[in-house]
Amino acid sequence: MNNYQGYPLAQEKRTQPVVKPRRKLKLRFLAMMLVLLVCMFIGWFYVTPSGTNWRYMLADTLITSQHRDYAKYLIGQSELDRRTADYEKLFDSMGLVKDNHDIIPNTKNNAVTVEPVTGKNFKGHMLIVHNPQMIRVVTTSMQGQGEQILSMVKRTGAIAGVNGGAFDDPNYDGNGFRPIGVVMSGGKLLYSDGGMEDPVNVVGLDRKGIMVAGRYKPSELVKMGVKDAVSFQPKFIVNGKGLIKNEADGWGIAPRTCIAQTKDGTIIFLVIDGRQPGYSIGATLYDAQQLLLAKGAITAANLDGGSSSVLVKDNQVVNRPSSSYGMRYLPTAFLVFDHPDTVKVSNVWNGVDMAHFNSAYKPFASKK
Repeated sequence: MNNYQGYPLAQEKRTQPVVKPRRKLKLRFLAMMLVLLVCMFIGWFYVTPSGTNWRYMLADTLITSQHRDYAKYLIGQSELDRRTADYEKLFDSMGLVKDNHDIIPNTKNNAVTVEPVTGKNFKGHMLIVHNPQMIRVVTTSMQGQGEQILSMVKRTGAIAGVNGGAFDDPNYDGNGFRPIGVVMSGGKLLYSDGGMEDPVNVVGLDRKGIMVAGRYKPSELVKMGVKDAVSFQPKFIVNGKGLIKNEADGWGIAPRTCIAQTKDGTIIFLVIDGRQPGYSIGATLYDAQQLLLAKGAITAANLDGGSSSVLVKDNQVVNRPSSSYGMRYLPTAFLVFDHPDTVKVSNVWNGVDMAHFNSAYKPFASKK
């Protein structure tokens, strides 16, 4: 019988692939093993001491990032609130530990060098400044907007620089103009969001080049002869001893910028990259503490980190900032100069109603 229009009168049967019984058993076994492993992981993660330590470290890592609220899925909202408040109290108490300032600065060695550092999960650099009097706090020159560290370095003719203190940063996408705490440069108090008798955590240098870190009133800073300072926390090495006991108290894994001083006055800026799998995940403050103690640090304190962490030397960005937008726009930086006394830092906040300033507004919309 002939086909009609080229089609057969009876279509061939389509057969389905047959899964052999042995293969079915294997798939079921793998599925059961996967479920078992997931259950074992959940049990380890939420019940065992080691799992709990990792869970809290992950929560701390989120707390220091722009995804802080996600930490509640690991430890719960009430625990998140409690842990954040506990860190604030802990850092304040660390800032009150008495520092003997047992340092004799060597101001004749003007060498400025960069050394790479590596750890189990991180890479970074140390900026080593042997003469602490070469360092100044420099502020943004842009009205209503922070400035990138590379721009500050090029604009002022600095040798090198790193990011400085805290700033108001709504949704981790602020304009970088409004500092938190105090800003001092050249012995002048340029900014304070509190009164002269309100204690605040600061990091800076006095006129002799001795590092000052901890909780002080602005009036005390002026009397102590502090020349350059910003606000951040915590101070974690005092009189040559580390205050952070272990990794679990290291405030999570993140990009870090820290400042330390050795007995001869040498300043070490530690900048650790992070949030870049395959290159550098980041470090805890305990990691930073151990690195700086190994270099002979007598005093050390934390500076702004995360996507703000930047190290510039000879007009080049040395590290790999974690922000997908590149370097952030910031209010302050610690810069290194051949002739620091000639550097002029104007008060960009003078005359601005900072109490009502909108830190989310970007006057230069194209700039992140």
